Amino acid sequence: MFTGGPVSPCMTEHLNVALGTERRTSVVYALGRDAAETDRLKQQALELRDHAVALLDHVGLTRGASAIDLGCGPLGILDLLAERVGPGGRVLGMDSDPAHVALARQHAHELGNVEVVEGDARRTNLPAAAFDLVHARTLLVNVQDPEVVVAEMARLVRPGGHVALHEPDLAGAVIHPSYPSYERLYELFLAAFARQGADLFVGRRLPGFLRSVGLVDVGVEVRADVYPPGHTRRTIVPDLVRSLRPKIVEQGLSSKAELDRLDREAREHLADPDTLAVPHLYFLVWGRRPS
Repeated sequence: MFTGGPVSPCMTEHLNVALGTERRTSVVYALGRDAAETDRLKQQALELRDHAVALLDHVGLTRGASAIDLGCGPLGILDLLAERVGPGGRVLGMDSDPAHVALARQHAHELGNVEVVEGDARRTNLPAAAFDLVHARTLLVNVQDPEVVVAEMARLVRPGGHVALHEPDLAGAVIHPSYPSYERLYELFLAAFARQGADLFVGRRLPGFLRSVGLVDVGVEVRADVYPPGHTRRTIVPDLVRSLRPKIVEQGLSSKAELDRLDREAREHLADPDTLAVPHLYFLVWGRRPS
């Protein structure tokens, strides 16, 4: 089990060997892996920090505990986990993108009690019942068969430990007044995401996922943030459409010329201080493995 103390080089080597060819089998990530997406994930880690703190407060992670952040990307919540468990605890980050793993390792080096490995959240090949907390944020929304990831998370958590999830749900999205260019971008976003096999409404499914794998004391908090002009998350849909642009054009859903026009007009609408923007809900969900 991962209980106490920093992750040793020997343990790192054990993890890399155990992952074997599986570590090169990536979770399908709908939004791509370019530099712009990496920068967006870094910004997201800062913007969602308050949500992450609230979720960790719900599970009560203690000093000396062990935690894993699946799909951590370049930052994830590795620093928050390291702070909660303290020098005597242990934190492991895992991501399927080698570039994100490299960036997260640079971040982990500053934290001291954090290790980062490359791997597939669906099949980590890590020991069962190894962690006091198994966490994932905005991972399930991007992958096919999210139930498989949740089952693996439940396998990894020890009796008495928690699984914690933080995922968006486009239910309740409000852009008022409505605007045709934004609505068209939204339609393209839904269509392109669906073709990747991902579910933009996964947030509402999380409590059921946790109960289906035997977790108890399942809790839910839903947050609806209103973003003012200038806030980067106010333009999250146009930003994500930019990430999906190659797929949208390749699939014949739209042309480059139309996407250029829609992007410009939607951003002008969102820049208007009289436009109310609630682009999505966030579901914070947690559950405990019975002792």
